[in-house]
Amino acid sequence: MRVLSGPALAVAVSCAGGLGFTGPGVRTQDMIVDLEEASKLVEKARNTSSVFKTFPTTHPLLPVGVGFQLWGDDINVAVANIERFKPCAAWLYAPREGPVEFENWSRRIRKVSPLTQIWIQIGTLGGAKQLLETSEKPDVVVVQGAEAGGHGRTKDGVGIMSLFPEVADALGSSQIPLLAAGGIADGRGVAAALCLGASGSVMGTRFLAAKEARISRGYQNEILRASDGAVTTTRTLLYNHLRGNFGWPAEYSPRTIINKSFVEQQAGIAFGELKKRHDEALKMGDSGWGPEGRLATYAGTSVGLIHEVRYAGDIVREVQEDALERIRSLRANNK
Repeated sequence: MRVLSGPALAVAVSCAGGLGFTGPGVRTQDMIVDLEEASKLVEKARNTSSVFKTFPTTHPLLPVGVGFQLWGDDINVAVANIERFKPCAAWLYAPREGPVEFENWSRRIRKVSPLTQIWIQIGTLGGAKQLLETSEKPDVVVVQGAEAGGHGRTKDGVGIMSLFPEVADALGSSQIPLLAAGGIADGRGVAAALCLGASGSVMGTRFLAAKEARISRGYQNEILRASDGAVTTTRTLLYNHLRGNFGWPAEYSPRTIINKSFVEQQAGIAFGELKKRHDEALKMGDSGWGPEGRLATYAGTSVGLIHEVRYAGDIVREVQEDALERIRSLRANNK
């Protein structure tokens, strides 16, 4: 969601009672424009959002978060803009040098914006345990299962159902809130996460089918078309490399919907030819996506649960209501 989640989507999610995050864009510098726009949208929303009506205009924080990929983002640019815009949370992920980068980013962010929460995303038990040894503890830990779309663990990732309880046991004494991520796209997934002991849940792929997402129609149509995520998605670096992105640390690779590029790679077509065909597909507009397309379609295994494009606020409210109803039903049945 680095590019696909912009200010319109982030503010819409926050207006509905979730917490929306914007990515930093293609370059860290792009966050300036997005946070300026998010600030304007928040001011407009104060007159219409029941959530923002209770959020005083004098409050020092912007009610959206911003995420960073530490291996590739510019810490100086990030910190300068956090100091300027005061987002309520900074989501940190994928350091190249391990926990020391989490410490450095956290320390510098807290120095310029002490009220901005530090959210750190991990995908393994080992990664969680390392956080306990750092001098700068996070305010929130996001536990991402292997079902997630985008960049996750390449070889040591496991599903959220088994990963989350083990992480919760390891971090239990820390009292740090834990959020579950990966494969969650509806109220059933949120209810399950809460039953696992999560303080909340994270959804990314579901919001690729939000009206406010910064996404090409061809990409979005593929999110609606795909089903059976275990079969139609895979983790591969191919699409990164076709796009000229070779910078991710070795322990990460993205989950994407399979199309011609991957099928032909598996059939033995040389990378040079795949790159040529990929670049030709870039000129084809929306038809560059789809089963016969060749463009990267990063998405999680929950694609089979997504059937329509909706406003982000409606998605949030429906998921909240469905999760609450399911929890109430479980409670009633256990009396």
